[in-house]
Amino acid sequence: MPDGRLRPVDLAREHGLSTQAVRNYEEAGILPPAGRTASGYRAYTGLHACALRAFVALVPGFGHQTATSIMRALHRDSTDEALRTIDESHAQLLDDRRTLQAVEQALRDLAPSVRPGACDPPSPGVTFIGPLARRLGIRPATLRKWERAGLVRPRRDPQTGYRVYTAADVRDAQLAHQLRRGGYLLEQIAPLLAQVRAAGGLAPLETALRDWQDRLSARGRAMLRGAAELDAYVGRRETG
Repeated sequence: MPDGRLRPVDLAREHGLSTQAVRNYEEAGILPPAGRTASGYRAYTGLHACALRAFVALVPGFGHQTATSIMRALHRDSTDEALRTIDESHAQLLDDRRTLQAVEQALRDLAPSVRPGACDPPSPGVTFIGPLARRLGIRPATLRKWERAGLVRPRRDPQTGYRVYTAADVRDAQLAHQLRRGGYLLEQIAPLLAQVRAAGGLAPLETALRDWQDRLSARGRAMLRGAAELDAYVGRRETG
């Protein structure tokens, strides 16, 4: 188009999008408002192309919802809000890394204690709340609280009604204890223990932890790429 104007299809083609997606992004505030031709058609510019490039780059690292929030804040001239949203995402990534590190350390600490026979239960494969609490250096009431939060899931002896902890329950309690000592909340620990159970124990979880690390690294790199494109867009907005 003349005068450096771009059609929706010109923006869409670069990213494999539909022209309707480009229009939707404008309506959602992801792109700045477009001008109109004399005949009423949208007329985008290089600034719009730069905005779309920034948004598409942000999504892999920050997610669609957060990337949308960042772009909307910029287009409300709330640069500080956009930067704060970015900071919060980086803080969440750091928190995820620390959680992974805590889980890895807890698993290393637990490895010797989950050998066959290491639990020394009162009968093969099981222990009860009192001995387990003493072993961990906590009160039985704490184990009952963890049970209510889903961290441990002991069965009940049908004759006595006592809680019976299997070797897997002991493992979960030990892991929960390590994470609590690391400052993690019960609601943060529960999904981690669910991963341990889903993996079938500590050894299979090693692959899941490596995958988790790879995902965090990929997310960090994606955030860097997105930030670079966003910085280019902010600079272009500032220079007009």
